Amino acid sequence: MITKGDKINDRYQIIKTIGEGGMANVYLAQDTILNRQVAVKILRGDLADDEKFVRRFQREALSASKLNHPNIVEMYDVGEDNGQYYIVMEYVSGKTLKSLVKKRGALTLPEVIDIMSQLLSAVMCAHDSYIIHRDIKPQNVMILEDGKVKIMDFGIAMALNSNELTQTNSVMGSVHYLPPEQANGSGSTIKSDIYSLGILMYELLIGKVPFKGDNAVEIAIKQMKEPIPSVCKQNPDIPQSIENIVLKACAKNPKNRYDSVKEMYDDLKQALTKDGLEQKKLVYKYPESDLEETKVMPNLSRLDKGVKEEEQMSKHRSKKSTKDKVLWITGSICALLIALVCLFIIVYPKLVAVPDVVIPDVYNLTVVEAETKLKEIGLNVASDVEEKENDEVEPGKVIGTNPQTGRTVKEGTEVIIIIAKESGKITLEDYKGQNYKTVEANLKNAGLNVIVEQKKIAKEDQDNYEEGDIVSQSAAAETKLEPGDTIVLYYAVFTVEYPDFVTEGYSIDDVQAFCDENNIKLNITYETSDEYPENTIIKQNRTGEVISGSTLTITVTKKSVQEQIDPVEPIEGNE
Repeated sequence: MITKGDKINDRYQIIKTIGEGGMANVYLAQDTILNRQVAVKILRGDLADDEKFVRRFQREALSASKLNHPNIVEMYDVGEDNGQYYIVMEYVSGKTLKSLVKKRGALTLPEVIDIMSQLLSAVMCAHDSYIIHRDIKPQNVMILEDGKVKIMDFGIAMALNSNELTQTNSVMGSVHYLPPEQANGSGSTIKSDIYSLGILMYELLIGKVPFKGDNAVEIAIKQMKEPIPSVCKQNPDIPQSIENIVLKACAKNPKNRYDSVKEMYDDLKQALTKDGLEQKKLVYKYPESDLEETKVMPNLSRLDKGVKEEEQMSKHRSKKSTKDKVLWITGSICALLIALVCLFIIVYPKLVAVPDVVIPDVYNLTVVEAETKLKEIGLNVASDVEEKENDEVEPGKVIGTNPQTGRTVKEGTEVIIIIAKESGKITLEDYKGQNYKTVEANLKNAGLNVIVEQKKIAKEDQDNYEEGDIVSQSAAAETKLEPGDTIVLYYAVFTVEYPDFVTEGYSIDDVQAFCDENNIKLNITYETSDEYPENTIIKQNRTGEVISGSTLTITVTKKSVQEQIDPVEPIEGNE
């Protein structure tokens, strides 16, 4: 029983359960060596007791761990701890594609094209490495908040393939996407994954799977016999070019399917072009009834066994005496041989066994130091090192090994050292409280696209800020951005509430004092008026809330020209 705080392999500390299934339980854990969160999948007890399955599971999982693609959940480690077999994977915070479809139903056409493009790119990468997924379904696809998708369980599905049809909860989830040749008992090929991708695309377009039934057998029969329903008839807004992709991927006869995932990917990219939109409905080149039917042979072994037993009884009765002697001699020889074989099986492996060693922690060492430490315990070190982007340690220093730290391997195993190289990414800081002009200049020099926007600060909050200080940013501190990425900085601007200077009887000096106090530029215009006394404020260009630094214009009265001229006294003269 795994509980919070338990440590797997003295390294992965359990935080909480994040998923339970028929095959395994999944836990969020902290990798205490590399200081990162990971997902740990632990096999269910009865599967862990199947030695043949465990060997296959480890082999296929290790093969899949070499896949490196942005749309494939990365597999970090595979191992065993106190009889519990586990896989350590990249922790992805999101929801499954299945839960998204259950919540929303059919997705929009641009969403479907975007999601399928990412999935096809991931499966293309796996097929290029000769890895077939065998269990593609929306339950095995995670979608992140930014729309990025990640497909899970490469290699795991491959190892589980021969066991899953015995698990009711597993087969009912998988059989909706099961290719006819697998339902018919034949082997899987890359075209099997293509069929499952076609069914998944159908579900995204329509909001439901094409074939339903009361049990797995009924659905499997429909997968083998019934044609895929038309998506265009269910939604006339879907172009024929899109339906053709589903039809070609979901052909019952593999000869009618795409020969590669790349062909399906290329068709998807061209579907909404002018030529794509002029396509007619796809017509299959080969008959869809070309599949071999599953044949159940009658059990003749019992009848055959009975006849042979009768013949043996007859011979036994006629030659009992002679046969007893032969059987005694034969039995003695067999017993001796069996004893010798058992002795060989038990003793010989111990004589030639290669000792086990544990890959040591060489994190943050130089290559020479790591090589020395690995060779001291009998491991061979590959002549070439791998490089991975890493900002946590100095470039050129060791960040890991393949096989990974903590793995138990045989003495003499070759180990590849992985060293850090600069990622070229820019790590953001918390810029709150800094002047936006300085930060903007520094980030632009680092290669980022910087957008600055004002954020109004009400008068009652202005004591907490200086004008021009950054109050928030679009990407949090410690976020790593690529050169050319965009960040938005929001800086403080103070707001001022203008009084009504006209009706409230403000003088010019009063207005000037108000402007000086609130960083407002004052512009005075004059207008001749006989109605109001001189220097009376009769107009202002704005009222209400404005940003500090704005310009206020007021209109002030002045005397008319006639009033400014003093009256002329009459000149007294001689009469």
